[in-house]
Amino acid sequence: MAGQLRDFAHALLHALRNLLPIIIVVVGFQALLLREWPEGGLGMAIGLGIVALGVALFLQGLELSIFPVGKRLANQFARRGSMPLLMAFGFAIGFSAVVAEPALIAVAEQAYEISDGRIDALTLRLIVAGSVGLVMALGVFRVILGHPLHWYMIVGYVTVVLVTFFAPEEIVGLAYDSGGVTTNIVTVPLIAALGIGLASSIRGRNPLLDGFGLVALAVMVPMISVQLYGILVYADPGEVANGAALVAAGSDTEAPSGLVTMILDLFGMLRDVLPIILVILFFQYAVISRPLASPLKVAVGFALVIVGLYAFVVGLKLGLFPIGQRMAEQLIGFDTWLWVYLFAFAIGFATTMAEPALIAVGQQAEEAAAGKIQGNVIRILVAVGVAIGITIGVHRIISGDSIHHYIIGGYVLVIALTALAPRYIVALAFDLGGVTTSEVTVPLVTALGIGLASQIEGRNVLIDGFGLIAFASIFPIVTVMSYAILMERVAHWREKQP
Repeated sequence: MAGQLRDFAHALLHALRNLLPIIIVVVGFQALLLREWPEGGLGMAIGLGIVALGVALFLQGLELSIFPVGKRLANQFARRGSMPLLMAFGFAIGFSAVVAEPALIAVAEQAYEISDGRIDALTLRLIVAGSVGLVMALGVFRVILGHPLHWYMIVGYVTVVLVTFFAPEEIVGLAYDSGGVTTNIVTVPLIAALGIGLASSIRGRNPLLDGFGLVALAVMVPMISVQLYGILVYADPGEVANGAALVAAGSDTEAPSGLVTMILDLFGMLRDVLPIILVILFFQYAVISRPLASPLKVAVGFALVIVGLYAFVVGLKLGLFPIGQRMAEQLIGFDTWLWVYLFAFAIGFATTMAEPALIAVGQQAEEAAAGKIQGNVIRILVAVGVAIGITIGVHRIISGDSIHHYIIGGYVLVIALTALAPRYIVALAFDLGGVTTSEVTVPLVTALGIGLASQIEGRNVLIDGFGLIAFASIFPIVTVMSYAILMERVAHWREKQP
């Protein structure tokens, strides 16, 4: 019991530390530039505290339930050496982990509200989760057979660009954001551990070349499937929603009140988490045919996951959503757009440097690369990429340019760099593009984009408000690959010197 309390305290401190860069940037802008206490500031502060508490409970629940049970199942399947079984397990884990992803739930609910119900939140989540499940099965297949990742990524992103060309503009930003929110502190360690574990256990595979890449695929495929969904949804030439119905992200949103409402919301969270519970129980009892090692401990873990999700969503409505929108409203009031760009760059860099999933992947990459890669350099490169990406995304909203041109141009650049970059960096670079969006960063960046689109005349919230997360995923790939290409050129030049 004492050990679990200590772990919870550590998780809470960890969550508070992840919020600290956001607090520093927001307080710095409020104190030095705006020189005022934001309206509803106390509620926002309480909301941030609830977010931290929710994340801590959520992670503690994962450590007691999903992580240990999932690892034991993966070990059992690896010993059996059955490709169909491993692919089925990969699909089930990918689907169940993403369908209950808090950031995806938040983005899907916002899309439903902004589109006046035209985009169904549950359908969107099922499409994204199904895409990630298929990706996990495909990724297991690739690692086992040893196929080079860069061919998968080039073909995949060529497909992304082609689909983007035909997709309605109302869905493009949302589609790319949906791909970005599939990977966070929960899914990234699970996905990366599965890939690296498989590559390490198969003779002739390299953990750096073959182990990474599952996260990249998990980001890419939902972009395709959600855009195809949008083509179907907007095939009917009905009236396009203008975003006036935005409710979920409003600064005056109140936390659920009353015991009955709270119980109903908790049951809603149980519905969201139920798929992953059923998947684990099915594989544990029906496939492995072994009972759980500590059923009571696992049950407590699942309960903490549900309560943590509930607290997280309440905290979002009180804290992160209002902060993003309020900062957008305040910064637009100046005569120059410079402060908006500066805030976008600062919030992108600060939140990414504190991203725990990025720290974990950077450490794994440093170990697997045997001296070729430094974890701290990777973190700085990715943080700079995210900061540049969000700044460019903010410029697109301000200028009113079509997201099609930016996205297609960005991924054409990525495809070109993929062909030029040294093979050891390709899988890692794409994975790093997927770990930049966490359960803290996504709601704040999404609210910032929606806040800007709702305050600038002539902008459509559904068309212009989404897309910042996509830019935050593209440009880390660009910075990491560009750095690797530059270092390789420098190394070759030095070798030629007498």
